[in-house]
Amino acid sequence: MEKSAILQTVGLSKYFYDPVKFKVLNEIDLSIKHGEFVSIIGKSGCGKSTLLYLLSTMDTDYEGQILIDDELMTGKTDRELAIIRNEKIGFVFQFHYLLAEYSVLKNVMLPGMKLGKYSNAELEHRAMEHLKTLDMGDQALKMTNQLSGGQKQRVAIARALINDPVLIMGDEPTGNLDKKNSDLVFDIFKKLTQVENQTLLVVTHDTDFAERTQRIITMEDGKIIS
Repeated sequence: MEKSAILQTVGLSKYFYDPVKFKVLNEIDLSIKHGEFVSIIGKSGCGKSTLLYLLSTMDTDYEGQILIDDELMTGKTDRELAIIRNEKIGFVFQFHYLLAEYSVLKNVMLPGMKLGKYSNAELEHRAMEHLKTLDMGDQALKMTNQLSGGQKQRVAIARALINDPVLIMGDEPTGNLDKKNSDLVFDIFKKLTQVENQTLLVVTHDTDFAERTQRIITMEDGKIIS
C-alpha cells in the first residue's frame, strides 16, 4: 500500500434495495494521494454522489474497504467514525449549511468546538485567520443571512478548514454560484493544495472547473471509466 495515499478504496461496491436489488457502485478501486486536487465527473445517476457519501464515512452499508490516512474505516462504530470525520475531513457542499442564528465567526468555530482539541480563544483566533485568508475577516461578526452566496461559500470553506483536516471533500461546491464566484472558489481550492498541501476531492457537474483540477475521475454506471 502506498504510504502517500490519503484516501483509498479496495473493491468498493454498494447496493440499493428499492424496489429491487440494484448495484449502484461496482468494485471501485481508488487512490487519492496527499496534496492532490481531484475532481469526479459523470452524468447524473452514475454514482458519483453515492461514492462521495461512502468516502465521507456517512454511509457504512457497503462491500469492500475504505482507508483514510492509512486507517481502515470499514467496520468502525458510528461513534468512532463521527470522531474521525470531524477531525480528518472537511466538507464543502453545494448548499453552505450555515446556521442563521450564529455569526460568521461562530459558524466557522462550530466543528472545532465539537472536536474539543483547542480552547475557545485559540479556536476564535484560528477561525479569524482562515476568514482573513479568504478575504472575509471584515465580515466575521455579521450574521450569515447578511452575506451573498459567494461569501457564504467562503465561510463554509473556512469552516471546513478549522480542524486541519487531511482531506477536503466537495459536493458540487460551485453548483449554486455564478461564474465569478465559481472561479473564486476554484482559486481558493487551488491555493489550498499548492500552499497548504491540502488534499481535495470534488464531485462536480462543472466541466470547466474539473478541467482545471490536477486529475479527473470519470464515472459511468457505477464504475470508474477513466
